[in-house]
Amino acid sequence: MAAAASAGSGLRSLLLLLFLPGLAAGPAGMLQPRDTPSRERRELGGLWSFRADLSPGRDAGFAQRWYRRPLRQSGPVIDMPVPASFNDITQDPSLENYIGWVWYEKEVLLPLRWLQGDPAPRLVLRFGSAHYYSIVWVNGVQVVEHEGGHLPFEADISSVVQGSPGTLCRITVALNNTLTPHTLPPGSIQYMTDKTRYPKNYFVQLISFDFFNYAGIHRPVVLYTTPAAYIDDISVTTTSSDNVAVVQYQVSVVGSTANSLSLSLRDREGKVVATGDGPVGELKVLSPNLWWPYLMHENPGYLYSLEVKMQAQVGRALLEDVYTLPVGIRTVHVTSTQFLINGRPFYFHGVNKHEDADIRGKGLDWPLIVKDFNLLRWLGANSFRTSHYPYAEEIMDLCDAYGIVVIDESPGVGIKLPESFGNKSLQHHLAVMEELIRRDKNRPSVVMWSVANEPASELPSAAHYFKTVIAHTKALDPSRPVTFVTNANYALDHGAPYVDVICVNSYFSWYHDPGHLEVIPLQLTAQFENWYKTYQKPIIQSEYGADSVPGLHSDPPLMFSEEYQVAMLREYHSVFDKKRKEYVIGELIWNFADFMTNQGIIRVLGNKKGIFTRQRQPKAAAFVLRDRYWKIANESSCLPPVITSHSLFL
Repeated sequence: MAAAASAGSGLRSLLLLLFLPGLAAGPAGMLQPRDTPSRERRELGGLWSFRADLSPGRDAGFAQRWYRRPLRQSGPVIDMPVPASFNDITQDPSLENYIGWVWYEKEVLLPLRWLQGDPAPRLVLRFGSAHYYSIVWVNGVQVVEHEGGHLPFEADISSVVQGSPGTLCRITVALNNTLTPHTLPPGSIQYMTDKTRYPKNYFVQLISFDFFNYAGIHRPVVLYTTPAAYIDDISVTTTSSDNVAVVQYQVSVVGSTANSLSLSLRDREGKVVATGDGPVGELKVLSPNLWWPYLMHENPGYLYSLEVKMQAQVGRALLEDVYTLPVGIRTVHVTSTQFLINGRPFYFHGVNKHEDADIRGKGLDWPLIVKDFNLLRWLGANSFRTSHYPYAEEIMDLCDAYGIVVIDESPGVGIKLPESFGNKSLQHHLAVMEELIRRDKNRPSVVMWSVANEPASELPSAAHYFKTVIAHTKALDPSRPVTFVTNANYALDHGAPYVDVICVNSYFSWYHDPGHLEVIPLQLTAQFENWYKTYQKPIIQSEYGADSVPGLHSDPPLMFSEEYQVAMLREYHSVFDKKRKEYVIGELIWNFADFMTNQGIIRVLGNKKGIFTRQRQPKAAAFVLRDRYWKIANESSCLPPVITSHSLFL
């Protein structure tokens, strides 16, 4: 990824901002904003003002304090849709590959009821995600900084807007997409100093992951209110046995000591099935409806509603806050050969995905999301991994509701350099896991955390690194297994001893022995047997696949044809069918759909390993995988054997 713009010492010094401690979000809760009787929310999607800082050091915005007045007053701006990546929106090739600071701005009129009262409501500005490093001002006052491109952050802006004249709220965001050896994902800046070959101050962003480094405000920006005293966080865990379920809960309150705190658990029809009071306790549910994965039960994705009500005295006012949390009752357990959900063996037959589409890049897009879930259910897929970063909360909501099982992965992809295993990177990785678990801890669809993808785990420093990250993750959430996804040799992997499930990626007859399908049975069988003999842990084939150019045909199969992709899948499947009777507990195809990458000699407008095109049209491999997944579902389901791809869907 190149940026033919001036860099030099100004950019070098400016990038140090990425390592300065800011007003980052603390250990407070991160409840998803919802409309309730005591809360209001407003999405700020649509057109924002936008400018890329093209100054020699990318620092004009800070030097000239663009945040102090409307952005249009300091120079030209263009319209930029939010949520969306900025890269593909314009016809400007320099913006497509831009590295550095960009600036967004939105002016919003606030309702008077949000600014008045004794006490006045608490007003929070929340970003679903912005890639990668964000600094946010409201009416010229800095309110928050955040490092990381895939998780939410927010700021209480009550004092800023309530102290400003009128109801106008001007939100300014400076966003930097530069990746360093200590970011997640990591990267590095390389300066091209040979003036006979490159323009002055030419630099490129180097990355070790195979997807495009889209940037922008990718997920919804929301203003929401709470009372001055409010429910800050809710944590739930569930167990079940002998037709009785227990929902253990913990509620934290901020702003005042609660006069009363009551909880009601309602079923899908709204009937109260259990009640409780106090900040810590448990709710017992008789004859519970368990949360089951798609195709594992005739009623998958069953969700209860946990309504939490708080009353608190603040001055002379008695305030009430109400929050409703979806709750799925399910258990997860791992043995040496099985992955159990609600005590029954679960086999992952699913996909890896990307948040990626034409024009909007990684921007949240409801039509695309719904289309993807329709395709997943058509395919007979019961699971996916959030490769290689946490996905939007809106996507996770549908996984909960539809019964799609999720391996929830951090943005720890491309950890290859020795310096990326040092303490600086480690501390950031621990903080990212805290943010991820804080966001997704209550989701029944999330059955396992993945802390990284294809790191250089053969390096000796990986042992301490992954031992620490995995132990920290388990301490934060003892209820779920933890893994990372490896492509290292089984005998050299220093992180594998610490995982609960072995997740291994391999591309036999593609990246290894390209074109030789006949090597797959021997090499794949040896892979499984070596890993299991060494660790005695269940194994998921977390990636496998081949590129295919849609409409390119060859018989006998040749690489990049649809026939070769199909032939490779069938060779892998024959081995899966033998080993899933033993200790292989899942298979996740790479990839669900074609996606954009950096330009390169092996990439023709992106990675073509999708079983669907980037526009979500099926290749031949999609039909092969669909037949297989429905067959597996019929073999393992407790439902009558008349299940077909039409009886539960369409």
